[in-house]
Amino acid sequence: MSLDVTPTRLPGLLLVETPVFPDSRGLFSEIFRADAYEAAGIPGPFVQDNQSLSVRGVVRGLHFQRSRPQGKLVTCVQGEIFDVAVDLRRSSPFFGQWEGFTLSGDAGTQVYIPEGFAHGFCALSQTALVVYKCTDFYCPGDDRGIRWDDPDLAIPWPVDHPVLSEKDRNLPRLAGLAPELLFD
Repeated sequence: MSLDVTPTRLPGLLLVETPVFPDSRGLFSEIFRADAYEAAGIPGPFVQDNQSLSVRGVVRGLHFQRSRPQGKLVTCVQGEIFDVAVDLRRSSPFFGQWEGFTLSGDAGTQVYIPEGFAHGFCALSQTALVVYKCTDFYCPGDDRGIRWDDPDLAIPWPVDHPVLSEKDRNLPRLAGLAPELLFD
């Protein structure tokens, strides 16, 4: 497996292109192979895989874990999403800045989001199936987040009236987070 890995302007945040092989039956792609990701310098190991199915207009996030931070390798396996990562590392010159990417099930594009970032996405297609690998286990008591529509972040989400969970609707703005909830 040959990966094309592109660093973004936010250190550690990587855009990953995997080979996709379309034919008359559909397509085939290898979405993870440990030796290829290790050779490409993508941190691991990954210890948990998560899957979510969302309908058009759903926004999930922006989520992070503080005590047990997770690096995430995000793949949209069906449909299309707008995927966002926000730098929460206080020592970073990019603190509070974000990057967004359109990921789709037929493009072979993934995003590696390192520890110290919040993550969220918006479903752009009728349904979107997202799979993401994590470098640590989910810990419910450590679940944190910031508002998807924080005006200080000014993320141009491609939806005016998103479908949100109750939890996501009530998340604080980045400026409202206690300093101990941020990363060094």
